[in-house]
Amino acid sequence: MDLETFREYLAKDDAPHNVSPLLQALWHDAKGNWQRAHELAQSERGYDAAAVHAYLHRKEGDVGNADYWYDRAGRKREDIPLSLEWENLARTLLQDVKSEV
Repeated sequence: MDLETFREYLAKDDAPHNVSPLLQALWHDAKGNWQRAHELAQSERGYDAAAVHAYLHRKEGDVGNADYWYDRAGRKREDIPLSLEWENLARTLLQDVKSEV
């Protein structure tokens, strides 16, 4: 799945089932359900999960907590629009799916 196809799912009522929980988290976030997105991100482990978790706390406005999760992800908080960070995360996670196939 590419980013354009993933974005098409935003017009639907249900998250795509054939993607990782982290991509589902980004879908829920884009649909306005931060809490569900956070639950999904929090249930996963690894650098990508920490990066999504960091993004969600940055979006929430909890910069201290976000910085903790950026550190866990091996990243620094960037001064970019949240929409661009969401897109970058989605692209990375979708690329990971392609490389597994």
